[in-house]
Amino acid sequence: MRDLVVAITGASGAIYAVRLLEVLIACGRTVHVTISPAAAEVFQHELGLQLDLNKIDEATLIPKPETVPETSPLRRLRPHPAAVSHNSSVFSDSEIYVGKMIYHHYRDFHAGIASGSFLTDGMVICPCSGGTLACIATGQSQNLIHRAADVHLKERRKLIVVPRETPLSGIALGNMKTLSDQGAVILPAMPGFYHEPQDISDLVDFVVARICDQLGVRHDLTKRWGTPTVQRG
Repeated sequence: MRDLVVAITGASGAIYAVRLLEVLIACGRTVHVTISPAAAEVFQHELGLQLDLNKIDEATLIPKPETVPETSPLRRLRPHPAAVSHNSSVFSDSEIYVGKMIYHHYRDFHAGIASGSFLTDGMVICPCSGGTLACIATGQSQNLIHRAADVHLKERRKLIVVPRETPLSGIALGNMKTLSDQGAVILPAMPGFYHEPQDISDLVDFVVARICDQLGVRHDLTKRWGTPTVQRG
């Protein structure tokens, strides 16, 4: 299995990024992570987590429950059987990481993911802001996030864009169409309800599960249509 890339930008929905990283690492994948300054602000506002973009590690983005502020939505997410079985460190007390995370500063164009010669199994931008969407659609490699996305497009590798905004302007829709025409997967953070969600973790897992499906990462996060129970990997 090749490495994966996860970029986190300044749209609402930081909780999706945390859960996605937790699942990918718990499933044994090596994940290269880069984060925009606006994303750091969203982490503070939505999750109560302070990020120092000069020093990020797994414990920062996948914190132990006791280190999360009591007001953070992460406190209210119930343990998921899949997470517990995969030694999750966000939704259980385990400290075991099956995979690993490698962090790159958003200004570091020397990072491997800035080059097409660095092989990956795909990249996810979750959540993806309108500004990031526009920069990628118009070929503006202003930071490592944009450049890594451009690399995945030019190399015809999987690029998954997860916008979280509503309503959408014609400009945003046009940018999504441009990226889709270039081979990107546009996967808006739109939770379904046919799996009978009981709480916020079910809604978060629905979106993360669809991302994992696109990446070819096996999981048992949510019930699939046509199955009476949650599928097991």
